[in-house]
Amino acid sequence: MSFRVSLVRLPLRSAFANSKGTTLARTALILQLEVRGVEAVSECVTDVVASSTGEDNGTSLKVIKGRFADLLREKVPQPLEFLNLVEGVEGRPMAKAAVEMLLWDHLGKLRGERLDKALGETRGYADAGIAIGLGSDRAVLSQARAAMRDGFKRIKLKVARNAAYERLKAVRDALPEARLSADANACFSIPRDVPELRRLDELHLDYIEQPLGFDDIFGHAKLAKEISTPICLDESVTTLARTEEILEREAASVINVKPGRVGGLSVAVEIARAARKAGAHVWVGGMLETGVGRAFNVALASQKLVDLPGDTSPNSRHFERDIVENPFKMEKGRVRPNPGAGAGVLLDRKYLERVTVRTWKVF
Repeated sequence: MSFRVSLVRLPLRSAFANSKGTTLARTALILQLEVRGVEAVSECVTDVVASSTGEDNGTSLKVIKGRFADLLREKVPQPLEFLNLVEGVEGRPMAKAAVEMLLWDHLGKLRGERLDKALGETRGYADAGIAIGLGSDRAVLSQARAAMRDGFKRIKLKVARNAAYERLKAVRDALPEARLSADANACFSIPRDVPELRRLDELHLDYIEQPLGFDDIFGHAKLAKEISTPICLDESVTTLARTEEILEREAASVINVKPGRVGGLSVAVEIARAARKAGAHVWVGGMLETGVGRAFNVALASQKLVDLPGDTSPNSRHFERDIVENPFKMEKGRVRPNPGAGAGVLLDRKYLERVTVRTWKVF
């Protein structure tokens, strides 16, 4: 039995910018657990900079190597059992998710069951959307045109205040048939920016994602009454209880669930179920995961509970080379879960070793 955590750094093909900053590389924690010849793998979605949950690679690594590794030494629990065991650990949903998904992969391989089937009712595919970062108007429009030609089911533009309308209108005018949405990454505030946000109503967006601060549920509820564009919440969706509050207050009619941020796939499914029961739409977001983390996202996005295209574009868009031998490919705007047991990830071990900055052999 062995457990190791590796820190890897994969340069992006091009810089990815939003209203919060610019990302040049994905620096990820990759977890590998081997028990009696069965190897499970997962990814922690933290990075070098702290996320909205207050976690970064260092904080997640500490709890994974400590408390969580001690639990794995004693026995290999099932995913829900693990979450019950760590319920008393405050915060650290990203670290919890990394281990919980590792256990989903382990369980699936033991049972010979594909992950998307283990999670519930699956369609067997996920509708793929694309997120286009900040850039020049010409570059953004060029990427949007290319996305339409490639067959993406949804185009999402990162936007910044005082420039959102013009950028979105240029794409809407050029691609009137596109399913178009905007991601503000919390760059707006009210009442200051209500007039600018109202202008977006004429563009018939699918939604505007996270216009206000991640903890401003009350503000989003007020904004929802001021604009006709549907509001999607992303960074605000951290727990089932928080999601239920969002839905009860009618602060959003679209929910972006990220399993790596909410504490794992088990919680993500509960959040999706609660949202659909309340009449809200659901899609699965991404955090520039490698092919390891993306495998779990695609499995979740393939669930029938998920009714909107998500951030499930093939990783060839982000990385020159991935750390998996079976990167996802898109056909007619759809991505299918890996066919193997569990998450079905096949590590490219030679390349993984090349991009590994450091490895911790926990036990």
